[in-house]
Amino acid sequence: MSHPSSQPSSALNRVVVATSNPGKVKEFQEALADLGWQLEPLGNLTMPEETGSTYAENAMIKAAAISMQTGLPALADDSGLEVAGLGGEPGIYSARFGGRRDDHERNLYLLERTRNMLDRRARFVSVVVLAYPDGHLEEYRGEVQGTLLEGPRGVGGFGYDPLFALPDGRSLAQLSLSEKRAVSHRGKALAALKAAHRNGPPPRPTGSRHD
Repeated sequence: MSHPSSQPSSALNRVVVATSNPGKVKEFQEALADLGWQLEPLGNLTMPEETGSTYAENAMIKAAAISMQTGLPALADDSGLEVAGLGGEPGIYSARFGGRRDDHERNLYLLERTRNMLDRRARFVSVVVLAYPDGHLEEYRGEVQGTLLEGPRGVGGFGYDPLFALPDGRSLAQLSLSEKRAVSHRGKALAALKAAHRNGPPPRPTGSRHD
């Protein structure tokens, strides 16, 4: 994948999706399809280490690093599952919870940690950051409240989707992509981004490089 060394911050034709997760790439492409952006996968680019202490910091680190490498705007999100009975864990460590290697192992570990746990309230949080080559950043947040299930339900989605139940009892893994986009944490964050860019890039705050 070849990239120009720079691109004006107002031009949003090609945008790199800063994630190695194909499920997230698909969600981004579906959610933002009618903006007319050409959303490009990460390819063989190297993602930076996530050293932030919040979702926003980690999303900024990822988006800014890929934007600097490519000279193109870059989109990244950082998201996590917060379980009330675990004091908000796994949170920002959701993708590496317990040092487990993949979604299946992390789900099993979460079920082990929460066996017989009474307070199963949970929420998903997502922060999406759009970074420009000149250092400007935009930040969008979404949340969804639900309940942690005692076993997986559904075969769709990815991550902890099979263990997260909405108020209607369905897990995120039981929803179609369009249904999930309407209610999920990432879907809400992307909807906010989409609304902000409906008529072109939003105005930047005077004297600030951050939204």
